Amino acid sequence: MDRNTAIGMTLMGALLLVYFYWFSPTPKPEAIPAATTELATASASTTGDSTTSTNTASQFDSAKLSALQGFGTFATGREEKVSVETQDLKVEFSTKGGVIKYLELKNYKTYFGKPLVLVEPRSNAFELSTKVKGEPLDLYTLYYGSQVSKKNDTTIVTFSLRNETGSFTQTYSIPPVGYEIGYSLKNGGLAEQLSTEQLTLNWTNILRPLEKDLADSRNNTTINSYTVAGEFDYISERSTDTETETFADPLKWISFKQKFFLASIIAKESFAGGEVQTSVNQSDTSVVKRAHAKLFIPLKAVTDSKADFTFYFGPNDYNQLEKVTTGFNENVYLGWAPIKYINKFAIRPLFNVLVDFNMNYGLVILVLVIILRLVLLPLSYSSNLSMAKMKVLKPELDEIKEKFPDDMAKAQQEQMKLYQQVGVNPISGCIPVLLQLPILMAMFYLFPNSIELRQESLWWAEDLSSYDSILTLPFTIPFYGNHVSLFVLLMTAATLYYTWQNNQMTTVQGPMKSLGYIMPVVFIFVLNSFPAALSFYYFVSTMATIVQQVVIKRFVDEDKIRSVMDENRKKIAAGGGTKSKFMSKLENAMKASEEARKKADEAKKTKKK
Repeated sequence: MDRNTAIGMTLMGALLLVYFYWFSPTPKPEAIPAATTELATASASTTGDSTTSTNTASQFDSAKLSALQGFGTFATGREEKVSVETQDLKVEFSTKGGVIKYLELKNYKTYFGKPLVLVEPRSNAFELSTKVKGEPLDLYTLYYGSQVSKKNDTTIVTFSLRNETGSFTQTYSIPPVGYEIGYSLKNGGLAEQLSTEQLTLNWTNILRPLEKDLADSRNNTTINSYTVAGEFDYISERSTDTETETFADPLKWISFKQKFFLASIIAKESFAGGEVQTSVNQSDTSVVKRAHAKLFIPLKAVTDSKADFTFYFGPNDYNQLEKVTTGFNENVYLGWAPIKYINKFAIRPLFNVLVDFNMNYGLVILVLVIILRLVLLPLSYSSNLSMAKMKVLKPELDEIKEKFPDDMAKAQQEQMKLYQQVGVNPISGCIPVLLQLPILMAMFYLFPNSIELRQESLWWAEDLSSYDSILTLPFTIPFYGNHVSLFVLLMTAATLYYTWQNNQMTTVQGPMKSLGYIMPVVFIFVLNSFPAALSFYYFVSTMATIVQQVVIKRFVDEDKIRSVMDENRKKIAAGGGTKSKFMSKLENAMKASEEARKKADEAKKTKKK
């Protein structure tokens, strides 16, 4: 490892440290206590209860019932449930409000082995607010008539309010496969009595723990949004304060995003605007975050039968989301540009191809490493060739340092002259290392956001999407946590050996030579709570790099390199050969620096006289 390679590695390490400082998760206890009831709707009947209950409209007094005109007749009624089950979803609707009361993803479980429920009375509350003659009315508190029908393979559930004045209808369309549910609002004359220009849809969602690591879940839970103009936005995921964002421009969709699952509503046309809010109580381990969305639906769209929407309740899977609507795959964060595009167009497609072979995920990662090592082979060979050249030049470089021990500028000038004479670019070892950095960084977004790894095991790691642990400590170590990740320890050991191996042929001396040993030790702390798949990838990648370096060395002939350098030296001495543009600019810069130094010294001497 020459000086420039060491500098490149240092820059990489510095960038990674900055990333970890801002984004690394803090481990939390794996078990959570039973959640308590937090919404008033928790008193509703539990899922699976086929009985019905009689409800009264005690919240409506006689004066209000009179003001509500045609709507007042729907303030009392009998709540019934309508259940629909598909290949992927188990859904339960209520005739009180015509809303989704319960929704379960049949093909997924929580980390704790429980059914994965995205909508339930204790955690979700829906409200569709308007006014009738100045009196506020929540259309989701009224009692609807229900009808279930079939259109091809799609189940149609219709909830209607009907009287002599007209009708107001909510329609749900549930296909036999998938995670999308169609939803429409239509007016048949009844909505003309409303005295507002828009309906306000309020959706409160208390997001419950679904994964192993509560801290990591909180750091990956937010509300995402997408405007009609094509602008994606989100509330800060890592904030511990109450965060609110208001939208004046039309919205296309919003989503309550957890690490691997979404609960979303998408407008076919648009919402007129809205507001979203998140908050978190760090001491309450029964809740990840509390989230609320307020969306405005133009009444004209309801009157014109254009209030069409789609609910998406399902996995936060990049491949799945691409098919839903424009910009919806932004819910899966693949990194900032250009990392995002490397993941989107190169790494993730390759990962998907390997996954399609139905191999064990340890083998998938191993094959991914081998392919990337082969792709990066030219850069690795260039870096090793540069290291070999610097090793050949080391005796002459040491002589220059001994000749000018107190004049660094002069020593650098002589070094540049030597590089020019033998035809060596001093930064040729740094560039290949830096060019590999985007691939390195891409993995930090691929593995933590790949639902394919969720609950997939490898040896002692029971879930590759979370940290592996071979030992739980009875205390918490600052910046480390309360568990020991074996994959991180193996990765660190491999990296330390790789650094030692490189130092055997390095030209670097002093503190810079020891710097390579510091970074792996730092990574023990910052990677301890990252997904096991990530640390396993870097362990395998480092081992592959060590093997690759041994193979490359067999093809790097130092004697041949020395003879080529001697030939270049003879050509330069005879007046032949040409300087590269880079070397010419570097030499000119060194000369200018030397001239400036001399002038400064002369100015000081003149001032003293």
